[in-house]
Amino acid sequence: MKKQHGRFCSLLIAIVLLANTNAFAQQSYKSAIISFYNFENLYDTVFHGSNDDEAFTPHGAKAYTSAVFGDKVQRLATVLSQIGTDVNPDGPALLGTSEIENQFVLDTLLRHPLIAKRGYSYVHYNSRDYRGVDVALIYNPKYFKVEKSRAIFVPLPQGSKNAAFTRDILWVQGLLDGESVNVFVNHWPSRSGGEKRSEPGRMAAATTLRRFLDSINIIYPHTKTIVMGDLNDDPINNSITKGLNAHGNLKQLKKEQLYNPWVDFHKSGLGTLAYQDSWNLFDQIIISQNWLDKKQNGFFYYKNLIFKPEFMIESFGKYKGYPKRTYSGDVYNFGYSDHFPTYLVMLKKVQ
Repeated sequence: MKKQHGRFCSLLIAIVLLANTNAFAQQSYKSAIISFYNFENLYDTVFHGSNDDEAFTPHGAKAYTSAVFGDKVQRLATVLSQIGTDVNPDGPALLGTSEIENQFVLDTLLRHPLIAKRGYSYVHYNSRDYRGVDVALIYNPKYFKVEKSRAIFVPLPQGSKNAAFTRDILWVQGLLDGESVNVFVNHWPSRSGGEKRSEPGRMAAATTLRRFLDSINIIYPHTKTIVMGDLNDDPINNSITKGLNAHGNLKQLKKEQLYNPWVDFHKSGLGTLAYQDSWNLFDQIIISQNWLDKKQNGFFYYKNLIFKPEFMIESFGKYKGYPKRTYSGDVYNFGYSDHFPTYLVMLKKVQ
């Protein structure tokens, strides 16, 4: 695990004009961008023995050379350099990611000139995923200080997947401008083999996370929580609404429930990945209710967005309008990822 620590530097970003009958009052805010992005198969070019690893080598099925790897890193760095910069030029303070092979690919990406000056560091543990890919939390030490972390093992029900193991859930506890925050980065079991057959695997991930979350809420009752990841289910599916107990109706939220701001996006037809001309919204960032009070002194939830500028969208062919993916079959597509990133804008009043 790699960590770096730094002092938070105040950055006044958002200016909101509050209207009344006679005048405008001006209020300044600090901002923090919280993001998640599935990097889609960010392997190095060396065979390490995992199931999919051999294809991502120079002599493998995908002819994954150092030039291809370098171009992939360049494209991901381009995206990272732009997420949320309309609000905060520093980009994400926290960025969860999935489908990374190891620390080498993270180190290579974060040294890229487009983002190197931000001084990003990360927390990462190797898991026993059969494809050899993991999750990680990338963070800007100017905004976030890591205090503790661990990998949470997800036991899979027999028959829910062909593989015996899935990705661990990453838990990181730290300070976001002095506020205690728990961050969980997830990549739940895929729908391979069919949505219904594979559903118990995602429910296992959801309930494993929920039990852990309930336990640490007893120990750290005032800590804010962020659950992010490629959940391989939509906001209305059982793993999220029942297993994780996350919901999108602010007026009906019960005390123990998490708030999922992506429900309305999904119901309106928006998504982060497409399959057979249908959109799914698997890439979600879900928060505890103590982010919702806009009158508090700490950071509060302001809005959520999908980052999908035109250059990240396929412009022609049968996948026109989809995220511009890295490969089309085994042919390099000069793309970014088959997922769009998502992000939340958090604001904090400047006293």
